[in-house]
Amino acid sequence: MKKKHEAGASRRKFLKTATGAVSALPIGASAYAQGSGIIRVGVIGCGGRGTEAATQAMHADKGVRIAAMADLLMERAQEKRNLIRVRYPDQVTADDAHCFSGFDGYKNVIESVDVVIIANAAKFHPLHMMAAIEAGKHVFVEKPHAIDPAGSKVVRAACDLAKKKNLCVVSGLQSRYHPGYRETIQRIHDGAIGDIIAVEENFLRAPYVLYPRKPGLSEVEWQGSNQYHFHWLCGDDVPQSLIHNLDRASWALHNAAPLKCHGMGGRSTLRGEIYGSVFDHHAVVYEFASGVRIYAFCRTIPDCYNENSSIILGSKGRCNVTRMTIEGETKWQYTGPRTYSSPTSNPYFIEHAELFKAIRSGRAINNGDYMVRSTLIANMGQISCYTGKEVTWDQISTSDFYFAPKPEDVRPDMEAPVKPDAEGNYPVFIPGVTKLLTA
Repeated sequence: MKKKHEAGASRRKFLKTATGAVSALPIGASAYAQGSGIIRVGVIGCGGRGTEAATQAMHADKGVRIAAMADLLMERAQEKRNLIRVRYPDQVTADDAHCFSGFDGYKNVIESVDVVIIANAAKFHPLHMMAAIEAGKHVFVEKPHAIDPAGSKVVRAACDLAKKKNLCVVSGLQSRYHPGYRETIQRIHDGAIGDIIAVEENFLRAPYVLYPRKPGLSEVEWQGSNQYHFHWLCGDDVPQSLIHNLDRASWALHNAAPLKCHGMGGRSTLRGEIYGSVFDHHAVVYEFASGVRIYAFCRTIPDCYNENSSIILGSKGRCNVTRMTIEGETKWQYTGPRTYSSPTSNPYFIEHAELFKAIRSGRAINNGDYMVRSTLIANMGQISCYTGKEVTWDQISTSDFYFAPKPEDVRPDMEAPVKPDAEGNYPVFIPGVTKLLTA
């Protein structure tokens, strides 16, 4: 074992770990250089995550102005605009004319700003990301970046286009920006636990926020407003939640992709229209060329045991990534700041700080490589759970499958992809019966 894994090792090497590709070419908007100039930011999706991202952007750069906001519901866009304006009165400039609603509101946001925060229903992330980059805008894109292989192809193309245009693309997979996780993963790469043998990933929690049906909304509008609970909008819980764990596991495995996976899942407990068409439990086993397997679990049932963890088992020890500890031949614990209350240790703040620093310095960040890989890993696990079939990396990487309708075809007055039965329950996929990747 190398001496540098023992207590007291320098962290300088670890903190230099890159979070994404960096371009040396100057970014076109010269007004951003040397930290000068106003940067107009627009928010697409004004739920909790979009609102938090806007706050983090303003905190990261005093030149940021939230200049436009869009949500499916106008009342939510204006409500969240008013909420963040209380805390940042000088940085929120979006007036009523720059609050937009509906499925096409994203177009108005993109036209109005320099940087776009995309945090609405994940179905639309690839479409909105591509539109923003085509328009020459930097983007921050929340996870999951796509809910199906067709969407992941669009994300890959958008990231490639951003490189050509020297535009920033920053991912909401914030683990990559966590100082403690960066050091922990670097120690794994340096051999602190020997060869990785297996990985256990858990994201066990109660359901995400539930939005009751409001009068006056069409069926599609209501499903869109309660998007976390409809598979065709959110992609379900493997891409929605477990993607963080899968991204950390792939990272520890030197950004490897699995050869194949098999999964199981279903709806065991949750009933009623508000829970939509998603599963309430999933389990996926991923197999890699090295023989390593990832055992990944997520669950969204209240009043159950909860855990969010990434546990990596090695030939010389074990690492708990989320606790930032190593046991075995090497005993180590991260000694840096652990609290999320400080912007210097909170990865949600750090990712925005690095984004705006990159914009102002003229050196573009592009997180596209792991964005696409981790999204596809989540996509293949979800589809395996839905179908009960083994899914290979070749299948998911080459497939053009998408959860209908196409994002550009969604309209408030269209027929909803899923409808409730007489008791108000929506249908869910049936493993062993459902077929998705077939031609």
